[in-house]
Amino acid sequence: MKPTTRVQLSAMMFLQFFIWGAWYVTMSTYLDKVLHASGAQIGAAYSAMAIATIISPFFVGMIADKFFSAQHVLGVLHLIGAAILYFITTLDNPDTFYWLVLLYSLMYAPTLALANSVAFRQMNDPSKEFASIRVLGTLGWIATGWLIDKVFHVSTEDLAFTFKMAAVASALLGILSFFLPSTPPKAKGTKTTFAQVLGADAFVLFKDRSFTIFFIASILICIPLSFYYSLTNLFLTDAGMKNVTSNMTFGQFSEAFFILLIPLFFRWLGVKWMIALGMIAWTVRFLFFGYGDAGANLWMLFAGIILHGVCFDFFFVTGQIYTDSKAGIRIQSQAQGMITMATYGIGMWIGTLLSGYVKDHYTVNQIVNWTSVWMVPSGIAAIVLLLFELFFKDNKRTAAHAEPVAMV
Repeated sequence: MKPTTRVQLSAMMFLQFFIWGAWYVTMSTYLDKVLHASGAQIGAAYSAMAIATIISPFFVGMIADKFFSAQHVLGVLHLIGAAILYFITTLDNPDTFYWLVLLYSLMYAPTLALANSVAFRQMNDPSKEFASIRVLGTLGWIATGWLIDKVFHVSTEDLAFTFKMAAVASALLGILSFFLPSTPPKAKGTKTTFAQVLGADAFVLFKDRSFTIFFIASILICIPLSFYYSLTNLFLTDAGMKNVTSNMTFGQFSEAFFILLIPLFFRWLGVKWMIALGMIAWTVRFLFFGYGDAGANLWMLFAGIILHGVCFDFFFVTGQIYTDSKAGIRIQSQAQGMITMATYGIGMWIGTLLSGYVKDHYTVNQIVNWTSVWMVPSGIAAIVLLLFELFFKDNKRTAAHAEPVAMV
């Protein structure tokens, strides 16, 4: 890979996740403390991204595969998203807030798959090259937490600032995208049916039993994942932890460390055991949250945060590489869109709504029984781990591009 290409892709990944981390982490605290939203309303707000992820990646992946260059679609979506993010800061009603967050999410969700497609297209061996590029996304997420707490000293009452910060970053990435390496549509000129517009070409991957199991597990494990994203910042604030947002970035430091080890672990363990370790980490981290506090058991809260590296990298980044190796170039964007739909779409949609209702269920006189709340996602993760171990058979140890399975 050319040094200039590496710099461009690294900047793309940095801004891609800087944008998301800037507003997403603190949104629950903003809704609860500033807009006085209920648990159900908080869950609904987080479900907006999940709904958008279900709707959009197939369609946009199809556009990137057949009609327009992926980097141009990426740029347009981020420029529109920047305007929406800024407008969100003018709202003071949680119900109206939901609709604007949903509109923004419809712009942002497809960019996750598109950014991966742009990056993968420039690589000869993603199992060796992707991690060193993707780690910049982790650093982008880390930067948001430290800017919020340590540089701008944003108080709870001023959390609307985080949306403005994300808007500026989105505008920058929108402009940068038009200067990224060309990623033209690989299937241009082929006949397109309505089924293909819905992403049906990628459905051929389900002929592989292990991929099907992985896809189902991706949906189910994102139910507990959504508890972490939607409730952790609020939980740690209620627990009395100081500098919550910057402390949560220790999870991203952990993520950055483990993502660089992915090529090594891929060869040692194979995809099955890497994903299994990720699921074990999910189960343990929620137990730490359930029994930790800001006093003598503060170490448990930090342990739960730091486990994020294993939780995220060993399941989601490994899964992206595994999906890319199964799909091949022809349906690359659609395949990445499909797995994004599974992870950040269906599972997160179920989980975000469930997390809000679980929080409300265990809230009495405005006091949340957080121990009971965290036992729910811990139990779900343990069940998914058991099912995955029983039925997933593939233990692929390389991630070179593979040709897609032929359709019948």
